[in-house]
Amino acid sequence: MTPQLTLLTGGVRSGKSARALSLAAERAKAKPVLFVATAQAFDDEMRDRIAAHKAERATDWETLEEPIDVAERLRVQLARNADRYAVVVIDCLTLWVSNLLLSLPEDADAEQIIAGGTRDLLAVLAAVSTRASAIIVTNEVGLGVVPPTALGRRYRDALGRVNQLVAAAADEVILLVSGIDVVIKPRG
Repeated sequence: MTPQLTLLTGGVRSGKSARALSLAAERAKAKPVLFVATAQAFDDEMRDRIAAHKAERATDWETLEEPIDVAERLRVQLARNADRYAVVVIDCLTLWVSNLLLSLPEDADAEQIIAGGTRDLLAVLAAVSTRASAIIVTNEVGLGVVPPTALGRRYRDALGRVNQLVAAAADEVILLVSGIDVVIKPRG
């Protein structure tokens, strides 16, 4: 199978991360997987969630933890290990966008800044696309109610833009609903 970019999207607890792990294992064959984790452990409950996610991954996978500067950290990691990885998994854009948004000044054009960061991330993945597949996990937040706060609306808009950019670049897009794959954009 030629390397490809796959976007997995869906609601909370729809099975996105589990599907990312199974796809990565299928595509990796005998080469290592690089798992890029964007979560931050701000409290005990989140530390427990992160530990549970780590326990679900294969022990020989490498983990790169980066909550904000994913493109640059990934660029450096892949430059050092150009042909090492068969698959790069990024889990997830949802937390990455939240982390970025909260790191910006309130008056910043968050949507544009985050879209620029997304383009940088896609460029890094495109640079290794002949050697490694990428699987990106995100949440679809546009199907719910309009958030009641300005910050919530800025977040929804920024993540919606990010999801559109990644989906446009992806070779395939899969929506997960109750653990079931619904192919939105089939592999060419």
